[in-house]
Amino acid sequence: MKFLSNVLAVIVGLLVFWVLAFFIFAGIIAISAGSAEVEIKENSLLHIRLNGVVLVERSPDEDLSLPPLPFVGTVSSVGINQVIKAIETAQENEDIKGIYLESGLLGAGQSHVLEIRNALKDFRESGKFIVAYGEYFTETGYFLCSVADEIYLNPIGDLEFNGFAATPVFFRGLLEKIEVEPVIFRVGEFKSAIEPFVLDKMSEENRLQTKAYLEDLNGILTQEVAESRSLAPETVQEINNNMSVRTNQDAVDLGLIDALWYDDQVKARLREKLGLEEEASINSINISGINQTATEKNRLSRNQVAVIVADGEIVGGEAPDQIGSEAFLKEIRKARKNKDIKAIVLRINSPGGSVVASEVIWRELSEAQKEKPLIASMSNYAASGGYYIAAPADTIIAQPNTITGSIGIFGITFNAQGLLNNKLGITTDVVTTGTYSDFLNPTKSMSDMEKAIMQTKVEEGYETFITRVAEGRTMSREDVMAIAGGRVWSGVAAKEVGLVDVLGGLDEAIRIAAAKAGLEEEYRVVYYPKQKSFLEQLMEDFGNEVQGSYQRIKLGASYELYQTIERLKRMEGRMALMPFLMEID
Repeated sequence: MKFLSNVLAVIVGLLVFWVLAFFIFAGIIAISAGSAEVEIKENSLLHIRLNGVVLVERSPDEDLSLPPLPFVGTVSSVGINQVIKAIETAQENEDIKGIYLESGLLGAGQSHVLEIRNALKDFRESGKFIVAYGEYFTETGYFLCSVADEIYLNPIGDLEFNGFAATPVFFRGLLEKIEVEPVIFRVGEFKSAIEPFVLDKMSEENRLQTKAYLEDLNGILTQEVAESRSLAPETVQEINNNMSVRTNQDAVDLGLIDALWYDDQVKARLREKLGLEEEASINSINISGINQTATEKNRLSRNQVAVIVADGEIVGGEAPDQIGSEAFLKEIRKARKNKDIKAIVLRINSPGGSVVASEVIWRELSEAQKEKPLIASMSNYAASGGYYIAAPADTIIAQPNTITGSIGIFGITFNAQGLLNNKLGITTDVVTTGTYSDFLNPTKSMSDMEKAIMQTKVEEGYETFITRVAEGRTMSREDVMAIAGGRVWSGVAAKEVGLVDVLGGLDEAIRIAAAKAGLEEEYRVVYYPKQKSFLEQLMEDFGNEVQGSYQRIKLGASYELYQTIERLKRMEGRMALMPFLMEID
């Protein structure tokens, strides 16, 4: 067996070496090719193709100039910063006459879609055209493409337009079967992040808040579609509620689609709009190409607005690919001490996380706010700990369909004594020096006093959270309590209750920050943290993919449970986290 393991290790090592060598060689070639000057030809189109792409907060320019590499990751991603930059560059360039949009299959949060959609709306209002085509439109994909002047669907494709649904997963039955007892501590009747472990269905409070924000998000989608398609809002809402689009012809008859066309027919329409002869070549450029032609605004100006991107769960330490408190403290402090930076925008896309880590970041942001304007810009999510770190901002900006709020705290631990003793035949013993030396020992039941201690800690964390929000929002404790309790709000509802000041996107946040700093036109935007180079990201992605593939093979059908357990392991201490395992479809 040891010989077989050694042989396998050698084979895997050689495979990794040759694959990495291939990637590095391909990257060098791609970088060399991408360094050539890009020219936009007359009478061109910007081709935005986001089918099968996941939208993320940001991606570096160099990554977009590279071709996709095989075996690294299963889904490509692109930053909304790059998509919006491409749209704005195309709007200003006289050689770009329109946009060809293929984004029917799109993985994105609703706020990201609205932000890109607004940029496309500005492009369209400038007098240029947008034509969209898809073989299949998901609800999110159609939401984005509905901004186009003309939308075409493949004759045997499909259009999903039937509203949103949230389907949480519950583990109570599994835990009972394996005799693991979840021990829960929380404050707030809406703090539902712990429900998957203690219930087998949603609580009425969670059902109420979920339905409320889903209806807000769906209402924003149908309102935007109605406006773009010149339909009555109540008509679009009725179509959506009843899933009236049951055949492709229904989509045309109801006004959601202009025609059922094949790809070549759409290309013929594009030639017609460009004034080209039949069979003539269509000049086009993609996102990465046009962004290479863009010039940085006021790149020589010493006046800067820093955008600090907080994307992921809030955890302690450095935590790559998450919002690590130690790492973000350093980034905030750098921006605070840099004399060229006149204002700070905190861009938040987070469901929350550790209370302690949130407090560490809050403290550093509060110190920065004393010296420079601090504006919070909320993306898809800025809930629980995500709202905690937004609290010290002078102004909080969210999209109408941002998910925010969830001001509440919980703690969770597990008693695995039944699993160990009864299922596995394992027993434990303990020697202590004090009454509570084995506090939170997962191999025994908690005493009433231990539970009281933990509940007190959670309540203290909640009081601190309430105080941070009250001070930051200049509200009374009672007013904050009335809208807290762990309740989740849409951006539009959060503005109504005072948790948000302005509805808008990142560009609006940057403009407000510059205005508060007394800057006119002469300033430039810089981003923190610094992004990884192509090769650094490549190595990391490859390593993650190898590790993930190994775990999938090793664990088989248990892989999803393994991921959940790994997430639970990150829940150290008190947590400020919005309802998780919640997918909006």
